[in-house]
Amino acid sequence: MLDGKRIVLIISGGIAAYKALDLIRRLRERGARVLPVMTKGAQNFITPLAVGALAAEKVFTDLFDREAEHDVGHIRLARDNDLIIVAPATADLMAKMAHGIADDLATAVLLATDKPVLVAPAMNPKMWSHPATRRNLKTLQNDGLHFIGPDQGEMAEKGEAGVGRMSEPAAVAEAASALLSGSKPGGAGGKPLAGRHIVITSGPTHEPIDPVRYIANRSSGKQGHAIAAAAAAAGARVTLVSGPVTIPDPPGTEVIHVESAREMLQAVKTALPADVAIMAAAVADWRSENDASQKIKKDGSGAPPALCLVENPDILATIGHHDSLRPMLLIGFAAETQNLIENAQSKLQRKRADWIVANDVSPNTGVMGGDRNTVRIVSKSGVEDWPELDKAEVALRLVNRIADFLNAD
Repeated sequence: MLDGKRIVLIISGGIAAYKALDLIRRLRERGARVLPVMTKGAQNFITPLAVGALAAEKVFTDLFDREAEHDVGHIRLARDNDLIIVAPATADLMAKMAHGIADDLATAVLLATDKPVLVAPAMNPKMWSHPATRRNLKTLQNDGLHFIGPDQGEMAEKGEAGVGRMSEPAAVAEAASALLSGSKPGGAGGKPLAGRHIVITSGPTHEPIDPVRYIANRSSGKQGHAIAAAAAAAGARVTLVSGPVTIPDPPGTEVIHVESAREMLQAVKTALPADVAIMAAAVADWRSENDASQKIKKDGSGAPPALCLVENPDILATIGHHDSLRPMLLIGFAAETQNLIENAQSKLQRKRADWIVANDVSPNTGVMGGDRNTVRIVSKSGVEDWPELDKAEVALRLVNRIADFLNAD
C-alpha cells in the first residue's frame, strides 16, 4: 500500500519515541522508504543507531550537518518525499510548528515542505487539554495538517491517565496509507470516498437493569472506530453512532454518543440517508423489560430476583428491510463463536445485507478488546478470506473495497 513511497519520519523528544521504532518497521513492511529525522530530545530516549538500523537509512539529526547541508539537505528532505510523519509530536514541537519556528532540522523541514504532513501527538493529558495546545492544534488543522490521535490510556507518570497517548504504530501506518491513496480513482483530490456519506455504528450497547447494572457485550469499539477513521481519511462524510467506549472519537467524523440499542437505532435512522451503512456495533440482543429505578438489593432468601428479558430492535434488519432508508451498500458484522460462515450467510439473507464481515470471537482469539482481527467477507457472490491483520488495516482494506464498489462503472 506504500510501495515506492518516500516518507520522512520526524521523531521528537518524548517517552513515546520508542513507538517510532515499531512505526519504522510497519512502514517498511508496507513498501515505504523511511528517512528518519531525530530531534535532540528524541536522542535522549532512543538512539540514532537503533533508528538507522531499522530504517536502513542515514539518520538526520543536525540542521548544520556539513555533509548533508552542502546542497541544502533540509530543503531536499522537505521536498523530495511523498509524506512527512511527525511521531511522536510533543506539545513543544506542535507549538513551534503552529508559530513557524524553524530553529532545528525538524522544524526547518516542516516549515519548508509542500507535502502532506501527518501528526501523531503524544503528551501528558493536562498538556493536551491546555488552552495553548488546543489553539495550536486548531491552527495546524486550519493549515491543512492531518492528525491521528492521541489515544486514551495510562501515562508514563505514575497514576496519570487520560487522552494523550500516541496512537499505535499500526494505526499511524494505516493513516499514512489512507493519505497516500490518491492513485485510487473516483474521488476528488485523490479521495476515493469524497462526496459520499457513510453511517457507521460501533462499540457495545448498555441495557440498564437498574441504576448501577446493565446488560452489554464485550466490545471495545476499536474495529468500528478504525473503519470510521479510515473512511474519513478517504474523504467521506462520516456519521459515527457510538455506544459506550473508552477510546477517543476518530478525527474528522461526526460522532453521536448513545447508550442503548433503541437509542442507537433512532440515531441511525436520523443520520440516514447515506451511500453506505456499516453496522459494526455489538448490540445487546436483549434488555430488561422494566429496569428498576433503584438498585436491586438482595432479600436474604438466596434466590435471585426475577429478570424478564425482551428482544431489542435489530438495527441491521430494520435498515435492510426499510425501502426508503436502506443505502445502496449495507454492511453488517457477524461475531460468532461457532458455525461462522453458516451464521453469516443466514444473517446476510435474513437481514437483507449486501456484505457481512464475519469474525470468530471465541475467547481464545483475543479479538474482543484486542488490536488484531481475522475476518471473512460474506456476500451473495461467495466468501472472501482475509489474513489476520491489525484492526486498522482491516478498516483500510474494507474502505478500499467500498470505494471500488461505489466507483465501479
